[in-house]
Amino acid sequence: MSSVELRRARADDAEMLTALGRATFTETFGHRYSGEDLEAFLTSEHTPAKYAAWADDDDWGLWIAERDGEVLGYALAGPCGLPHDEVTPECGELKRIYVVGEAQGAGAGSLLLHASLDWLTKPGRKLWIGVWSENYGAQRLYARHGFEQAGTYDFMVGACRDHEFVLRRG
Repeated sequence: MSSVELRRARADDAEMLTALGRATFTETFGHRYSGEDLEAFLTSEHTPAKYAAWADDDDWGLWIAERDGEVLGYALAGPCGLPHDEVTPECGELKRIYVVGEAQGAGAGSLLLHASLDWLTKPGRKLWIGVWSENYGAQRLYARHGFEQAGTYDFMVGACRDHEFVLRRG
């Protein structure tokens, strides 16, 4: 089996990324929501137009992990939009990092995380991540990369409110 490779996403990847984003979110978190709330979230947050815009905008980083032509996951980073008093326009945020279940543990997630953090890191820049309060594995992973809890907020999935932690580094 060959190794996992990363590449920057292009606008013509938008349909594939939409399908991947919807599938990985549903696979990971879908059991938590009603069908109506999940569908409302997916159709508003995972659209070809959004993925194409992110791929074409230099203020955003969007990477795809692949092995032998098979897409394993993706990561999205860009300007910070988290609700915290210390967030400034100069801050960066790791927005999403998702790997399909059968590829977890193959190294794709680590490559995506490192590429995102390397791209986001600039002298004096604070980095931010929002993470579900019950995603303990992700919290431990981000702590190993220097992130600490700086606050909380509600992440909306349809009409459902998820309690999230705001993590900060820098």
